[in-house]
Amino acid sequence: LQAGVQDSFLTFEVYKDEITMQLVDKACKILGVPADIVLREFGEYFFEFCKHSGYDHMLRTLGGNLYEFIENLDALHSYLSLSYQARLSFSPVFLQEMNAPSFRVEKNEDGSMHLHYYSDRRGLCHIVPGIIGAAALDFFNIEISMEIVNQTEEEERTGKKEHIVFLVTQNPVFSYKERSAFSCSSQYLADSENQVESRANKEDLEKAKNTARDRGSSVCPVKKSHWKTIRGIITLGKGKLLRGFDPVYPKSLWVDTKTFCNGLPFHMVFDKELRVKQAGVSIQKIVPGLQTMGICLDQYFSIVHPEVPFTISSIQKFINSQFVFQTRREMMPESWKHRPMLELRGQMIWMESLQCMLYLCSPLLRTLHELEERQMHIADIAPHDVTRDLILLNQQRLAEMELSNQLERKKEELRILSKHLEEEKKKTEALLYAMLPQHVANQLKEGKQVEAGEFKECTILFSDVVTFTNICAQCEPIQIVLMLNSMYLRFDRLTTVHDVYKVETIGDAYMVVGGVPVPVPTHAERVANFALGMIIAAKGVQNPVSGSPIQIRVGIHTGPVLAGVVGEKMPRYCLFGDTVNIASRMESHGVPSKIHLSSNAYQCLKYKNFEMTERGEIEVKGKGKMHTYFLIRNKTATENEIMGRP
Repeated sequence: LQAGVQDSFLTFEVYKDEITMQLVDKACKILGVPADIVLREFGEYFFEFCKHSGYDHMLRTLGGNLYEFIENLDALHSYLSLSYQARLSFSPVFLQEMNAPSFRVEKNEDGSMHLHYYSDRRGLCHIVPGIIGAAALDFFNIEISMEIVNQTEEEERTGKKEHIVFLVTQNPVFSYKERSAFSCSSQYLADSENQVESRANKEDLEKAKNTARDRGSSVCPVKKSHWKTIRGIITLGKGKLLRGFDPVYPKSLWVDTKTFCNGLPFHMVFDKELRVKQAGVSIQKIVPGLQTMGICLDQYFSIVHPEVPFTISSIQKFINSQFVFQTRREMMPESWKHRPMLELRGQMIWMESLQCMLYLCSPLLRTLHELEERQMHIADIAPHDVTRDLILLNQQRLAEMELSNQLERKKEELRILSKHLEEEKKKTEALLYAMLPQHVANQLKEGKQVEAGEFKECTILFSDVVTFTNICAQCEPIQIVLMLNSMYLRFDRLTTVHDVYKVETIGDAYMVVGGVPVPVPTHAERVANFALGMIIAAKGVQNPVSGSPIQIRVGIHTGPVLAGVVGEKMPRYCLFGDTVNIASRMESHGVPSKIHLSSNAYQCLKYKNFEMTERGEIEVKGKGKMHTYFLIRNKTATENEIMGRP
């Protein structure tokens, strides 16, 4: 919220990079750390998010070691594109609908690696060490350090805006048990060598050692026990030492040209000048121009991924990446010009002896709908090509994703509705609590019977407007309403300031009580301070007849009451008892702009820093003679404190 963005995000929704940078910037300010630290932590978290989102097995199968893992990151984007219509990047930031970054990795003689990271999204390169570091530790049990050794812009050469080169160095992480296993396996290896030495000559043994050393020093090896490693290197069978796998090739290729082109219907062979030397039958059918051998491949296709120039040198540099070709609309037959262009995805294989490049590919089709759009059929794809199965399986996957997306959106809608409902509930409760005490309102909401309560001592206040009847006779009703509203708003605020309970208003009469519904020992002081605030507040309310401030009379009495809820429709919390009557008589027998106190109220305030003056005995209707007093001021509180001003 502090970053000024929404507080929730949907998994399959596309968001702008600006949102990410706003979040990163605000996190840096709150945490007091630089952006590269925040992005690295974000990368680590995103890796865990991917694992827990169902991509754990997919990530683990990318490679047997970190080098192979990074080498196949570009392939991962192609895998994900089968499920998402837009290519998604393994680099995170809320799955942006943008071109995926490209990775190229180079081994160094000292065991380190140079990781080349190409991206058209600036400022996000520090996420990469977080992701790669987390993957190395989780999948291969190694700790790595990554530092930027070069940073350039190569927009013209690669179509990307940023080219970052990371130096990746590694240190294995072994537990105590693994170190012990390593020691035991070393001894076992020595014993095995002694046995082997009696069966093979020294040259064979030296080759076995080299093989073991080569396999053990693989860049970022997979975490596995040394017993398995030893068994994979040395096998004592029939008295011979196995030196690893050596493939056997036939002296001549036992596949004729026609069978090869039919069996691999989507393939192309081209030389350094991009001249086509050979093409599969299905791709010839779709792009008839390929039947003319010697034409230039870049006339009919463009490279979609990775974003590199269409040259042999560029292709060789990214030869471990999956290449996506797209047909050029202007070179397609007339029947194809109104269809979506065909995309091919596959791998490049350089044939050194022929000085040619072999492109083994398949149509990049995700759904049956895409197949129909291009007026193709399953029969156009070779029976051995898993693209057939992927289209059918992905059709079901997309349906599941759409259902998941709908459920997620419904969940978000319910969350928003629940939030709005909670806000409306708070408004309703606030309105209810303004009409009834909170504990009484809660009992009524729960359907409970609210029992009447007896309060042995409380202080009640009544007030009214002097000459209110005359004012009503000379004014329009709307003027009376505006005057009373202005006055009551001021009085209502003072009830909060002094924590007294507003019982009711009838016409110009205003009634509050202290010590009810929650008994407090300071009930008289609270009501007295409230009364002083009323006299000050009334000076700000204009008499609509004379234009001068209105005058009010205030009466206060202290004594016992009975309180309870009466009625079912518009229930009210009412006070009963003689104390209410006497407080009302104090108001009706009062003096304009004065606070009239009974002797009980006076006794409660006598030693509480209030200045009071004696009025003497007066005749009170229904009560006879009563000794009363006037409240003048609070000796210790300022006017701002009485009014609750800062």
